[in-house]
Amino acid sequence: MELTGKIGSLIGKKGGQVWSLAPTASVYDAIALMAEKEIGALPIIEDGKLVGIVSERDYARKVFLKGKASKETSVTEIMSSPVFSVTPSQTVEECMHIVTEKRFRHLPVVEDGRIVGMVSIGDLVNWVITEQKQTIHHLESFIAGHTGY
Repeated sequence: MELTGKIGSLIGKKGGQVWSLAPTASVYDAIALMAEKEIGALPIIEDGKLVGIVSERDYARKVFLKGKASKETSVTEIMSSPVFSVTPSQTVEECMHIVTEKRFRHLPVVEDGRIVGMVSIGDLVNWVITEQKQTIHHLESFIAGHTGY
């Protein structure tokens, strides 16, 4: 099974659309955008640079449970910073280790100082499942004598 696939390839298949907010945005703005786009985290970008990341988990733990008002709370008050990011040249396997070890659910993909994509643990798991299916198909073809090569 190939877990050596590059994150850049995963981003290429998934699409590199990245929604983000400025540090001046409210937590309410972040939650509303995440709900609209059906995503679980947003990078916070200032002057083209990744300065933080805010997630639904941040909201639940740092706003909701503490009784704060989401419209009056800035994303900078709850965002994770500095942000751990990966590059397009890193492998799916490396990223699987990172999300498992550090208990992240989302990894910004940064190239030459700018964000070029986001990968979630779901994206990584889907990649692994697809690779497993392809490996099984190749093995079944080989066993049946239909290598197709």
